[in-house]
Amino acid sequence: MTRSDPRGAWMSGALVVALMAAIVSLQHTQGRLEAATPDTAENLLYVRSPAAMSRMALSYDAVLADLYWIRAVQHYGGTRLSTDPNKQYDLLYPLLDLTTSLDPRFNVAYYFGSTFLAEAPPDGPGRPDLAIVLLEKGLRVQPDKWEFAQWIGFVHYWWRHDYAQAAEWFQRAGDLPGAPFWLAQLAATTLAEGGNRQSSRLLWQEVARTGVNEAFRNEAVRRLQQLDAMDQIDQLFQIVGAFQQRYGAVPRSWDDLGRAGYLRSLPVDPTGVPYRLEAGSVALGEGSRLSPLPREPQRLIQ
Repeated sequence: MTRSDPRGAWMSGALVVALMAAIVSLQHTQGRLEAATPDTAENLLYVRSPAAMSRMALSYDAVLADLYWIRAVQHYGGTRLSTDPNKQYDLLYPLLDLTTSLDPRFNVAYYFGSTFLAEAPPDGPGRPDLAIVLLEKGLRVQPDKWEFAQWIGFVHYWWRHDYAQAAEWFQRAGDLPGAPFWLAQLAATTLAEGGNRQSSRLLWQEVARTGVNEAFRNEAVRRLQQLDAMDQIDQLFQIVGAFQQRYGAVPRSWDDLGRAGYLRSLPVDPTGVPYRLEAGSVALGEGSRLSPLPREPQRLIQ
């Protein structure tokens, strides 16, 4: 069967239409299950074997990869927004595995999928280990893709807090063809100072400057704002402590600190949302898009 054979082309098209129809049918079935039995729907995955799906996909692997990627994003986004206290992200890695098996060069799925996997609950499944597995899978397909090695370093640094592994991966990324010169410096800084805010700033500043796309650069800016917020919370905590030492009680509101001359204006985070002060505890205000902070500080005056 060749591309010039109209019968062959028709049969191939008919097969993929049938396959797509089966997937749509399963999606509708999932919708019905979701209404009746949420637990069953949450554990439903259309085809769990990447190898089986590749055989079924014929030459339409990329089309089906797009479908599974959309499904992965929907699953992640819907679960993240859910108010269910027991929400699970069980389908996320299998969907990402299928996506990247159908299209092994689906770079966006590796980058964003690994970030989805690494995010701590309730904003994600808290599986940096699977994020690394996914990125290593991409690196096997594209062994010179220094960005994958760099992002493995970020996962080790930001979510696993394994600074030795992070430094090793930054160095490995820096050794790959076309990698920026600053990766070697980043590896040395991480090994010497990993975990402090200044080294974290260095990482995110480089992502903001050189990120693979606008979404990653925007996320880097948000991370930098989180670090700024943590510094501001530390400063406000010191002010609260000074007020208590002077007056023998914690301030009841920011107004108390303003009247006492400790503040000139209402303190707000880098996005403009006022900080919350309650019983001596300083925290991000409700609705701040910087929440949760990487390490939410417990600021309570005893």
